[in-house]
Amino acid sequence: MNARVPHEDLRWPETASHRVWRLGADVDTDVLAPGAYMKLGIEGIAPHCLEALRPEFAREVRAGDVIAAGPGFGIGSSREQAAGALRHLGVAAVIAPSYSGLFFRNAFNLGLLLLTCREAETLAEGEPVRLDLHTAGAPAVVAADGRRLACDPVPDFLLAMVNAGGLFNLLRERISSKKPETP
Repeated sequence: MNARVPHEDLRWPETASHRVWRLGADVDTDVLAPGAYMKLGIEGIAPHCLEALRPEFAREVRAGDVIAAGPGFGIGSSREQAAGALRHLGVAAVIAPSYSGLFFRNAFNLGLLLLTCREAETLAEGEPVRLDLHTAGAPAVVAADGRRLACDPVPDFLLAMVNAGGLFNLLRERISSKKPETP
């Protein structure tokens, strides 16, 4: 398995290029975090992420790669390890037309960026893309041929969670930045 990069090194510079891994529709949490490995913790689950669909994925994914999938990404159980495995492997973002509601919230809580993009399935396997999160309005995925694929807006509080590396890190940052009250 590749060495993993801490989340702080996966910030979103506009010029960063991300390699696409293409998946189909209805990728469920049992494929992302197989039940047989749940007792092992995230370090034991992540090497088996997507092995039923893409056996090479956990071994070959690189920090900063993105997943482009069909609708229904993250359907199935509510296990947060599904998003955690992707995050542990260094996946920068998932781009899909729709997500399971529980997976959506678990992903942001763990610091994994999800972009809701109706045209996600037009991205090709291995295609280099850029994530434009800095332009005013809705974010976009910039394809290799220059096409801008519009994404649904991501609320600032969710982007703050991603930038902090998850909800717990965001709360730690906020608590540590508060000045003690003086009498």
